[in-house]
Parts: sequence; structure tokens; C-alpha cells
Amino acid sequence: MLERLITWCLQNRFLVVLAGVVIAGVGSFSLLHLDVDAFPDTTPVQVQVNTVAPALGPEEVERQITIPLEQVFAGLPQLQLLRSISKFGLSQIVLTFRDGTDMKWARQMVAERLTMVELPEGIERPTLGPISTGLGEIFHYVVTLKNWDPANATPEERVQKLTYLRTLQDWVIKPKLLAVPGVTEVNSWGGYKKQYEVRPDPQKLLHFNVTLEDVIRALEANNQNVGAGVVRQYGESVLVLGIGRIINEEQLRQIGVISRDGVPVRIGDIAEVTVGYEIRRGAVTANGKGEAVLGLCFMLMGENSHEVCAAIRKRLEEIKAILPPDVDVHTVYDRTELVNYVLETVRKNAFEGALLVIAVLFLFLGNLRAAAIVALAIPLSMLVAFTGMLKFGIAISLLSLGAIDFGMVVDSSVVMVENCVRHVAKGDLGRGSMVDLVRQAAIEVRKPTLFGEMIIMIVYLPILALEGIEGKMFRPMALTVIFCLFGALVLSLTLMPVLASIVLPHRIQHREPLAIRLVKLVYRPFLSFSTHYPGVVLAIAIPFVVFVLAGIGPRLGSEFLPKLSEGSFTINVVRLTGTSLEDSISLNTRMEKMLLEAFPDEIREVWSRIGTAEVATDPMGIELTDIYVMLRPRTQWKKARTQDELRQKIEEVLRVIPGQRLAFSQPIELRMNELIHGVRSDLGIKIFGDDYDILLEKAAQIETILKQIPGSADVATEQVTGQPALELSVRQDEIVRYGLSGEAVLRSVQALSGYKVGTVVEGDYRFPLVVAFHPSYREHPDKLSQLILKTPAGHSIPLARLVEIHRRETPATITREWGQRRVTVTCNIRGRDMGSFVAEARRRINEEVLPTLPSARYFITFGGQFENFERAFMRLALVVPLALGLVLFLLYLTYHNIIDVLRVFTGVPFGWVGGVLALWFRDMPLSVSAVIGFVALSGIAVLDDMLLVSTIRQLRQNGLSVSQAVQEAAIIRLRPVLMTTLVASLGFLPMALSTGQGAEVQRPLATVVIGGVIGAMVMSLLVLRALYLVFDGIAHAIFQFCTRVLGVNPEATARWLGLDVELSAQQSRFGAPREDAPQATDSRAQDAVAASAGRGSDVQDLA
Repeated sequence: MLERLITWCLQNRFLVVLAGVVIAGVGSFSLLHLDVDAFPDTTPVQVQVNTVAPALGPEEVERQITIPLEQVFAGLPQLQLLRSISKFGLSQIVLTFRDGTDMKWARQMVAERLTMVELPEGIERPTLGPISTGLGEIFHYVVTLKNWDPANATPEERVQKLTYLRTLQDWVIKPKLLAVPGVTEVNSWGGYKKQYEVRPDPQKLLHFNVTLEDVIRALEANNQNVGAGVVRQYGESVLVLGIGRIINEEQLRQIGVISRDGVPVRIGDIAEVTVGYEIRRGAVTANGKGEAVLGLCFMLMGENSHEVCAAIRKRLEEIKAILPPDVDVHTVYDRTELVNYVLETVRKNAFEGALLVIAVLFLFLGNLRAAAIVALAIPLSMLVAFTGMLKFGIAISLLSLGAIDFGMVVDSSVVMVENCVRHVAKGDLGRGSMVDLVRQAAIEVRKPTLFGEMIIMIVYLPILALEGIEGKMFRPMALTVIFCLFGALVLSLTLMPVLASIVLPHRIQHREPLAIRLVKLVYRPFLSFSTHYPGVVLAIAIPFVVFVLAGIGPRLGSEFLPKLSEGSFTINVVRLTGTSLEDSISLNTRMEKMLLEAFPDEIREVWSRIGTAEVATDPMGIELTDIYVMLRPRTQWKKARTQDELRQKIEEVLRVIPGQRLAFSQPIELRMNELIHGVRSDLGIKIFGDDYDILLEKAAQIETILKQIPGSADVATEQVTGQPALELSVRQDEIVRYGLSGEAVLRSVQALSGYKVGTVVEGDYRFPLVVAFHPSYREHPDKLSQLILKTPAGHSIPLARLVEIHRRETPATITREWGQRRVTVTCNIRGRDMGSFVAEARRRINEEVLPTLPSARYFITFGGQFENFERAFMRLALVVPLALGLVLFLLYLTYHNIIDVLRVFTGVPFGWVGGVLALWFRDMPLSVSAVIGFVALSGIAVLDDMLLVSTIRQLRQNGLSVSQAVQEAAIIRLRPVLMTTLVASLGFLPMALSTGQGAEVQRPLATVVIGGVIGAMVMSLLVLRALYLVFDGIAHAIFQFCTRVLGVNPEATARWLGLDVELSAQQSRFGAPREDAPQATDSRAQDAVAASAGRGSDVQDLA
């Protein structure tokens, strides 16, 4: 079939070239329509359920909201993980579904279950988080006032200005950005959220004999509009509208509460009406200038971040034109910058790799036209890959394009074109036309070309079996490589022969390059030694292989993935529970100034996010801060050369501030860890149980253990306690005595924070209307006991008589998984591989902590990045043997005998030796990326050995002895072995040496392949020659045993062992020939060598 395909292509050259142009056009179209992102989105299918209860503490939030919701969600189909967090004023439940679950279906299931839950009166209905992912937070901007310094403003001015900015953000900027295609949510953070407040004066309430319930009822009853249909007047229909809605403060003051003897008591008589703000659960500071308002844009799941960011930037410019002239909107984080940096790394590596490959092709082929034909396979194969990526929804990213080696891409084309060049140089053109010559050369190499590329492609198939985060990261890479190699294979059988028949010159001078002649001169003595003393060679090689794989390999260490440089930092700051928002703002502003002053050439922007945003996509307490540090390009840095070095210096600068813990991460990394595991670090050790005292005791023991283990950094126990609370417990005996209800008492308590009674509408703006006591009651808790309540009998009773007031410490945050409380000890790992660190930590915890747990209700699990690491390596334990099995299967289809398969397969362990040594030399641990390199190497490493075995077999068929065939094959095939090794290794060299953003994940993979390919080549040129002789002796020994002892058919045994059938049959009858017996005349041997070299049919077997 392949022969007919090649013949048809050469007979219809115009159509084939036209098809190549069409492929290029379709690929270019696909390239223009591919999504672009920095990294694949590894976030699982998650649905967030947020419930806001502005005045409830964590324990009440857990009791009244979180637990009822957990019970409703627990039985959802496809649910993989249910975790929750209960904080002051907020409950968030995160439901993680199995991979492959449709997001819309999952949200529908959750929404249906929400209709089944009944929450206490006064608590808002739960809402679903945005339809976004961990990579969805793509754009940040701050809204500030020009020429205004919040740090030097009075408190009243600061509140007024920040309320003004927050109102513009919520009602002008946010609605217009939500209209941008691809934006699913615009979150507001910081500033003061405006509300109208009615502040009753307790003394005036007593004076006018008015209760708090009277005020609430009056406001609820006097703030609405109604419709009354239509009436007919003068022959036309007239709408009837009842207008009673409040639109300003003066109207609020005029609302009547009660009437005493015909004299009305109005709101203005008993209360202060003012514009206030909601209780703040977060704030933002920027660039050391004090508070600002932050906007966060979330991208809709499945959209193109590059296009969405561009649309947001364009819309912001339009919004700036309609904003007041004193307002400034400044972009502080744009995902496009990271995408551009990462893609520049990919482009640079690909361009340099392609140049190196083309240079090697020209150097070894010795013909510019031939090199140009082969080089054309690179862009055409990539365009085929782009078409496949568009069809399968794979975005252009660091990982999807990060494993394409142009040396592998051109292998099959090199075989095809090199054979054509060899025929032309030999003078075969005189016996026919150029088309006939190319057809003959192409048909000679059709089978090895096909099997060589298939072996490389097939080792990538098991990677598609990876699951979880590693599957989402590396499946796009594997598919892209398969698409690219498939395109290269098809082109080598169709377009390459056609172009060779058109472009190649009709006369080529056949002369080996000087470099090849010098290499052969050096190589001959080593070859002679390895052939004449195979036992010595193997005695050195085999122990060396065992030492490297069994001695050095296990000591490399292990980790999940190298940290990807995002060109920015996040600093998670943890302060004491109960730290006020104002103190956090002051400290963050100070830290921002310190960073900008200490690193003006390294830091471009710095801003801080305290607490929780309006939509709690990332709930934190006000004692927690995330500081975002945006860096300048590394070419401008003066105080550090690497991001890790800069991190250490930043940490030294900030350590002077006492009373806080710092943990360094990166924006995407932090967000992904939080979303996927609920842990903001490399390792999270979770202690489950019921009693917080016991959980904290065990957490303290684990924290002490982790700090003693080398490599630990940022070790901390999450703050779950330490939140001071003032509890006012209703005294039932007292309220019964005075005829009061618990509701009346608690409503007075609730009015401290604000009791919502309606909405005030100002044009298109809507603001809450609340009843709240003056803020001084919150600032001076002692005044609470002085509040006076009116009894039905008209008596005035102080609140202190009706409630018991006491202060106690409560949990600040309550985290749960599957309905059980947990405490997490977090730890980052620096200067050590993750595998050995976790192994030591697990051993010590099992010995020192686990035996002391009180019951089965208490247990310990490991999470964070380690969870991914453990799952990935368990899966790879299946994937790697499967890849090796597929290589063996294809080799058997190629040779149809066991001995040749095993001979060729020895290249795999030899290649692994080179990969292990390369990792060891570069001080790199074994990561998932490196293991993927070993999987790819399993296919590449056998190619040199396929070349040797095929050439030796052909020479032996032409009459040479085993020893002669081994020596001659080694010299004849030295050039193609060197050429394919160089193109494969040099194609990955830029990736291995790159220091650009995002190159961290490419370096282990490229390092393994380069080291492995070189190792396989060295072993193939030296050791495999000796191994061939050993295998030949083993094959004959097995043949003799099977035929003489077991009586097996000689012909079948010979075929199974890859031996010459007729010769083996004679050996079966007369015994094995002696090595020194004449196998062929010298002239016949020379003719055989010349015939093999002339036909060139063995370069082809390289494929």
C-alpha cells in the first residue's frame, strides 16, 4: 500500500504540492483561531456556594448555614470532595466534581438542592460563585483619586472619598465591564460600600416612648411604590402609580413613627439619618499610598484569556472617558503580560532549536537544497499539529508546545531525502529519470520510515492515561506531539519525495564532510577494541548501568512539578487573630513603601488585599493579607539575578516587622492551590476531629516536627482560634418577668451592626437602608449594657438586666471536609525534593503523633501539592511499563523475532542511564516532567540500535561473518547515527538551557531527552557492538538446545531467533560453525559492504 501511495504521489506531483499548500492554509487558519494561554487550566470542576450573614460569628455561621447546606449537598452524584469554610459573616461551600462532569449540569444540580434547604429568617439566600476556574482571575485594576493621598487625609475625608470611589466601581465601571464578552464576574474589593443609616438615640426613644420595633416598622411601611393599573381620562388611558419610595435623607427624616395626641413623632426627632457604610470584611492598599478600590475581572470558563484581556483593556479606555476627571483607573495585573512572556520563551526555544537542526542537516547532508526540503517539514508538521489542536480544543501554551523536538519531526524526512541524495550522488540517475530514482529510493525506506515514527508516537499514547492535574497538564502536550509526528510521517511519504524529485540537482558530488572523516578516524580504535574484547566492554558497561540506575537514580529526589515562574510574587501575611482592619491597612502600606524603596529596579507595582471581597471567591479573615508584587523585566534588575534570590532579599527586608508570618507564592500558584486543595502551600497536613483543643494540640506537635526537618519553610498552623467575642446571652427568667420577648432583646443587639429595612433608590443606584445604633456603641462595648428597652407596661429596663454579658475566645475560622472539622499545618519546601521531605515527615508523624490520637474520629491526611505528586507517580508506575510494552510490540512487528527485538530494546536502559546522569549533573529531582522525558526517550533511544541491527543483518545476508558485519555496519552507519543524535538533542538544547519565564517545566524533560539520546548513542557505538556478538552466541545456543534437546522444528526456531534458516538447519545437523571458519571471500565481503553502502537502505532504518 505504501509503495502504491508513493508511486501515485510522484505521478501526480502537482496535486500533491497543491495539497501541501491547502494543508498550510488550513493550519494557518487554525493557528489564528487557537486559544492562547500561559499554562493549561488544571482546575477541577468546582461550584462555590456563598452565603452572606453580615453579623453572625463563625460558630453561628457553621451551625445555622454551613451544616444544613452540607447535609443537602452530601448526596450529589459525581461529587468528589465537599469542603467548607465558616467565617465571620460568611459561609462558603466548595463542591468538587469528578473530571469530565459538565459544569452547567453540576451547577444545575447544586441549584436544585439549594431549593430544598431552609435557612433562618434574615439570612440571604445562598448564591453560586462565578462560572470560572483557577485561571479565571485574569485582570486587576485599582480605582483611585488623582492628586489625593489617603495616608494624609482625615478619617472623615478618607471615608467620604473611598465611598465615592466604591460607588463608581459598583455602579459605573463594573456594569460596563460585565458586558464584555467572556467576562463572567467583576468583583469589588476595598473602599466603603454606601448605605443609608437611621441611628436611633436610646435617650430620645425613651423620651418619646418609642421602641426600636416602632422605628423598624415605620421605615418598612413607608418606603415603597405601587401600581394601580390604568384609568380612562379624556379619552385616553392613564397609568396610576403610587409613589412612596424614599430617595434622599430628608424624606427619611420626615417619616412618622407614632403620633401622641395628634403630634407626630418623626424619624428625625428620635434618630440621626446619615450616609454610612456596611461592615467591612476587607480592604485594599496600593503602592504605599494607602487605601484604594480594587476591581477583579473573572473570565468565563473556556474563553480565550488573550482576547478577553484585550477586550477589557479596550472597554476600560472607553470607561475612563466618561468618569469624572479626578478619578484614575490603573491596571495592576494583566494576564496577557504573563502569556506574552511565556509564549516568547516558547518562540525563542522553538526558533533556536529549528536553526540548530537545520544547521546540522546542512552539515551532514552537504547539500543546501536537500537541507531546505527537510527543513520544510518543520513548519508544515507544526501546521498539521495546529489543525489537530483546534479540533480537540487544545490551547497554545507552554506545555502544549513545550515537548516538540524538531529533530524528531524531521527524522523521517531526513531518511527519505538522504537516501535520494545518496542515489543521485552514486550516479543512479543515468539509469532512469529523476522521478524513477526518487521512487526507488523512497520505496526502499518506506517501512523503516513508518515504524520509526510510529515507535516515537506510540510511546506518547500512555501519557493520555494520566489523570488529575498532571493529566490536564501533559495530555495536551502528548496530543500535540502525536499530531506533529503524524504530519511529519505523512509528509515524508508524500510531499518529501515529490519535492525531492523537483528540487534536488541532477548531479551531486559524493564526498564525506571533514567532520565525519575525523570522527571515523577517532572511532575505529574504540570499535576494534569493543569488537575484539566484548567481555571486557560488557564487564565495564553492565556494572556501570546498574550503578547509575540503582545507585544514582533513587538519590535524585522527587517532586511533583518544578515551580513555574510567573514573573510576580504573592506574599501571604498572617497576623494575630483579632487584628483590626485599620492596623492591617497601616502595616500593609508600610510594607509596600519598604518594598518600593528597597527594590525600585525590580518591583513595578505592589498592592495588598485584606480579608474578603464582595463576592467571596477567596474568603480570608481581616488578619490575613495577600500582597501582590509585580516585577519588572529581569534585564532591568540590579539586586538579584533570579526570582528565588529576589524572594530571599524581599523576605529579609520584611522580616523586621514583628507579629506576622510571611509565606511566598505566585498569583496563579496560590489560587490553584487554594481552589484545588483548600491549602495555600506545597504541603498541607490535615488533622480531622471534633474538639478544637485536641486538634490544635496535635497541630502544634506536627508543626514542631516539620520545623526540625531540613528543607521546611513557612511552617504554620492555620489560625482557627483566637477571635475574641462579646456574648450577650438572653436571661429567660428576666424577660418573662417584664413581658418582653427574646426577639425584641436580640433585635436591639442586632442593631449594633445594622438591621436592613429596605432600599434607597438614587436614579440607577440602589443602596441599603438599615437601622443601626451609633458607631460609638461598637467602639465602646461598655455602653452596650446601658441600652434601655421599654417594656409593654411602660417601664424602662437596661439591657444589662436582661442579658448576661461576657467575653470569650471563639474560632476565627472553621474549616470542614465531608462534614468534619479539620485543622491544617501548612509548609513550603525549599532546597529539597518533595518526595524525601514528605517521606521523613510521614515517618516521624506516624511514630510520634498518630499513636496519641484519642479515637477513630481523629485522623491525619497529607494534602497540597504532595497530593498531586503521590497520585501522579502511582499513575506513572502504570504508564511507563505500558509505554515500554508498546515499544516491544512495535519492534516485534518490525523484526518478527525475539533476539533482534531484545538487541534493539537494550537501547532503552542505555538511554535511561544518560537521562539519569543528566538530571544528576544538573541537580534536578525526578519530577512528572522528567518522567515524561523518560517515556519519550523510550521511543527515541531504540532508533540508533534499529539502524545497527538492520545493517548488520543485511551485511550478513550478503556473506559477511558476524564480526565483520558488526565492524562494517558501525563505520557505515556512523554518519546517520551522529546526525539523528545531534538533531534530536540540539532540538531540545534551547529548552534545556532556557531561563525565560515558564521554562522551568521544560528543562527537566529536555535535560532527560538530551542526556538519554547522547547516552544511547555512546552505548550504541561502543557497547551494543559487543552486545550483538553476545546475543548472537546466545541465539545459537538456544537454537542448538531447542532443536537437539527439545526436538523443535529448526526452521521455526531459526525464524523466532532471527537466524539464517538454511545455515541454522545445517548447524542443527552438523554443529555450529567456528568463528574462524571462512564465511566469505574478501572480494565478496567488499562487494557486500559496497552494495549496502550504495543502496543506503539502512539509514532509512533509523526512522
